[in-house]
Amino acid sequence: MQELATESPEEILWNRRYEPHIAEVNELCDSIKVQKPGSEVLYIDPAHSMDDCRIVSLFSNQRTNTGEGFITPGDEEATTRMLGMQWQLGLRPELMMPWNAYPWIEPTEEPGKLTPANITEGLKPLLRLLQLLPRTSALVAHGNEAHRLADQLMKAAPASIARRGFKTFKVRSLGGRSFAGTPARQQEYLDAIHGAYAEAMARTGIPRKA
Repeated sequence: MQELATESPEEILWNRRYEPHIAEVNELCDSIKVQKPGSEVLYIDPAHSMDDCRIVSLFSNQRTNTGEGFITPGDEEATTRMLGMQWQLGLRPELMMPWNAYPWIEPTEEPGKLTPANITEGLKPLLRLLQLLPRTSALVAHGNEAHRLADQLMKAAPASIARRGFKTFKVRSLGGRSFAGTPARQQEYLDAIHGAYAEAMARTGIPRKA
């Protein structure tokens, strides 16, 4: 009897990236990629949802690709911190969406801090994303580059976004040197991030975990 071929969890996830609840966002990623031939643009995990999203998590992209094809908060520790925060607060993935301050990964560029020009380039894709997320009214910016883009967003936000009572929160990146220090200091950083997401949840009508 011939054995049936089975897909790996990674293949299943990849093949779901154009499901109706996330298709337009990942099609946006495709269109952004075309603007810079030879670049890569990471997709949004299909655990997220355009219609349900209330909060955008904006990461300071360092032009690195983990190989998974989807946006992550950073290294393994950063991802663990994000998942732990979501579990503690009861913030389900469909209620939030990740995005990178500079969505392109260019093989000719060295990983490192984004330039002011890079950050400005990231504004239009972010505005296009928000147009696809009608219920989103909060953005949590992780790291200095994301902070600068959040400032540009609030200055440039069209009336359609301003009418939502949109608010941005500035916190540390979830990994790397941003979390250097003693365990007590790291807990302070994490508490501040939890606090920002808790306030964003309250503003957008998401109940916290009991």
